[in-house]
Amino acid sequence: MTIVQELARTAALRGIHHSAYRCRDAEETRAFYEDVLGLPLAAVVQEEKEPGSGLPNPFVHLFFALGDGNYLAFFDAPGSAKEGDFKLVHGFDRHVAFEAADEAILMDWRDKLNAGGVPCFGPIDHGFVKSVYFSDPNGLPLEITTRAADHDSIMAEEAKTARAVIDAWTARKAAGSEQAA
Repeated sequence: MTIVQELARTAALRGIHHSAYRCRDAEETRAFYEDVLGLPLAAVVQEEKEPGSGLPNPFVHLFFALGDGNYLAFFDAPGSAKEGDFKLVHGFDRHVAFEAADEAILMDWRDKLNAGGVPCFGPIDHGFVKSVYFSDPNGLPLEITTRAADHDSIMAEEAKTARAVIDAWTARKAAGSEQAA
């Protein structure tokens, strides 16, 4: 057994406890995630100094509970934030994808967001999931997705060729032809 296999066997990561992002304003962010998306505010940590460095930088760290026991978190740290931190970024750069139980709930969310003045488009059918897209007040792209009925079998088939696809992509990039296809 290789060291990587042994580590995976003995110390496998269980999942994501939280994913954290900057926010422009704690209350604006709370209102969006709690009042609009219905994610309960689970905790707020307030500090005067950055952990690790000890540098003065007062901040609050907000945690919103997800239905699976994990959290989406935000830092409101006005002393180190720049306005450019909150420009809408491309979804390829970063985004958060929430999961809905089924397509009817996905469509309910799309309609609710649009009716509430949060532009939301889709659904887009990706084969293994269908998704709708929107953004939060901090410029963070968001997605709500629902799994296709045969999601697990599609992913199992994808896993069989995943490494070969990466190898081919790497070779294509090395040849300078990633723009052609």
